Amino acid sequence: MGSEIRDIKLAASGEQKIEWVKRNCDLLRTLEQEFIQTRPFAGKKIALSVHLEAKTAYLCKVLAAGGAQMYVTGSNPLSTQDDVAAALVAAGLEVHAWYGATEEEYNRHIRAVLNAGPNIIIDDGGDLVHMVHTELTHLIPDIIGGCEETTTGIIRLEAMNRAGQLRFPMVRVNNADCKHFFDNRYGTGQSVWDGIMRTTNLIVAGKVVVVAGYGWCGKGVAMRAKGLGAKVIVTEINPVKAIEAVMDGFEVMPMKEAAKLGDFFVTVTGCDKVIDEEDFRVMKDGAILSNAGHFDCEIDMARLKEIAVEAKEMRHNIMGYQLPWGQWIFVLGEGRLVNLACGDGHPAEIMDMSFAIQALSAKYLVEHGSELKEMLLDVPRVVDEDVAARKLAFLGKQIDVLTPEQEAYLNQSLV
Repeated sequence: MGSEIRDIKLAASGEQKIEWVKRNCDLLRTLEQEFIQTRPFAGKKIALSVHLEAKTAYLCKVLAAGGAQMYVTGSNPLSTQDDVAAALVAAGLEVHAWYGATEEEYNRHIRAVLNAGPNIIIDDGGDLVHMVHTELTHLIPDIIGGCEETTTGIIRLEAMNRAGQLRFPMVRVNNADCKHFFDNRYGTGQSVWDGIMRTTNLIVAGKVVVVAGYGWCGKGVAMRAKGLGAKVIVTEINPVKAIEAVMDGFEVMPMKEAAKLGDFFVTVTGCDKVIDEEDFRVMKDGAILSNAGHFDCEIDMARLKEIAVEAKEMRHNIMGYQLPWGQWIFVLGEGRLVNLACGDGHPAEIMDMSFAIQALSAKYLVEHGSELKEMLLDVPRVVDEDVAARKLAFLGKQIDVLTPEQEAYLNQSLV
């Protein structure tokens, strides 16, 4: 079918970005060398939909080094980097993606990589899995299984599984310790504020930051806001997480109250209309709204556009909306993932662990797919611990090892 990208002439810039990532991804570099020797994906087709920037591109090249035929698209219209897409095409991979895709174009690109007839799916948010189960069910017999990168995608998968609709095994990559402990917390925490600060050029210290959701991503966003000198308010629906936020030193209150106080808002829930018209009405003049959840529904953008008496671009990636009550509020990156729509996403060293988990989980599916009975799987513990041990070694750190006597002590029975 051939690739569909903006401009192949951008490839040199994308190759430069990928090389920088490769230099800083020790785990993936090691796996690339192993895969060149072992070719675990020889004869297999992999369809991948992940935010298409340099770190994702390097994962694609690592999988290709293992023998996979790669069919690549993005998982968000504003996170694809056209030069990186061009670099992958120049390297011989098939890519269907470009920055700023319309809904029709985005779905066409998703459909194109699936029409290749994949054996493995690597998804971020669940769009590949959703389309194959609703439009392209004839492809399912050839699919061994897949891997899901993020919380939102896992929520969708779990709903499908409860309804008995999931028809091939999916590995919950996001649930791996080496993914959510580091990617969701430290990666999201740093990259969200990188995106906000480079886009607004405003100070965070002394401001009131409202973080909606205190999962691992929310923890990271709140922690980094506190480190930047902000006063942090957390909103939650889970009483246990709310207590945790209180004991971590943050204010906790409903969004309806927090909306009156915030200077910056970051939604990190995976839910719909977390900030709605009732909240817009009471916000300060100049409040800045951003989203770090996968889909652009956490801020009710449709209603905001309906009620605004004026809308204009204030600066690249900042849209201003004047409300009937007089105040202006500003939305970053159209309410899409602020760390990717307004930045370069998570740091390379963080994604090194997440994408190593992805690569090894895909390898596990190829090796064991025929044996799997459950439709939703956790990353095998041995894979998680292998990634952690390798990362520690690259960091130059060592840890203790149990002596035989200690192992016997811990494993002793009651009799």
